[in-house]
Amino acid sequence: MDYTFTCERFDIRRTLFCGQAFRWKELDGRFCGIAGGRYAEISDNGDSTYTVHGIEKSDISYWQSYFDLDTDYDALIKQFSEDEHMRLACKENPGIRVLRQEPFETLISFIISQNNNIKRITGIIDRLCESFGEKTDRGYMFPTLEKLVGVTAEDLAPLRAGFRARYIVDAVEKLHSTEVSLDGIKAMDTTAAREELKKIKGVGDKVADCVLLFGYHKTDAFPRDVWIKRIEQKLYPDGLPECIKGNEGIAQQFLFDYARTHEI
Repeated sequence: MDYTFTCERFDIRRTLFCGQAFRWKELDGRFCGIAGGRYAEISDNGDSTYTVHGIEKSDISYWQSYFDLDTDYDALIKQFSEDEHMRLACKENPGIRVLRQEPFETLISFIISQNNNIKRITGIIDRLCESFGEKTDRGYMFPTLEKLVGVTAEDLAPLRAGFRARYIVDAVEKLHSTEVSLDGIKAMDTTAAREELKKIKGVGDKVADCVLLFGYHKTDAFPRDVWIKRIEQKLYPDGLPECIKGNEGIAQQFLFDYARTHEI
């Protein structure tokens, strides 16, 4: 079936391609991808309406959650706009939303993302899925934890992930042994959850915060890359504004896009 929804504050292209997800492609006017083991093709119909094509009725709630449709971004932007710089960032691109992604896929994807560009990240993830994921008529699913148990860095060599292969192996081993529990992280506060994820080799604050924001929707997580650090130094030398407290991660998405556009 096709599921059509209306969302006035949604820029699907910038949301999908702003660096929070890596398995979407734009083909023949539709956005095509696999998320959470589900394939979808999404079209932007104009007039703030969008259609998710060829899905099961039971998956409607999944896609509503994935695109964070139940969060009131109008209210958030009004709150953020109490700060002058945030007001400009939100005004320039009010349509970015924070996706709610599957934690294991998010963790492995952002381990791969370290010191990497989006084209290479996408290629490595595509090869990981083709090598270890379930093949379907619509492409390859992201491999499950169980499918990766026992893999070695040598097994991952064809992915051309470099040093990141060792980190993937370590993540799989720690998750499989339950030394690190992805289910347990959900109930932790952000500080404790960050430290839990950092038990995995190669996971520092930035990767951990990406996982917490995009995989667990812990919106107070604030991933810091070179762009965000530059913004903090230039615009917020005395600290982030009070109006984004509790939703720093959502605010970060607006600031990140704004910084890249204006080369701050």
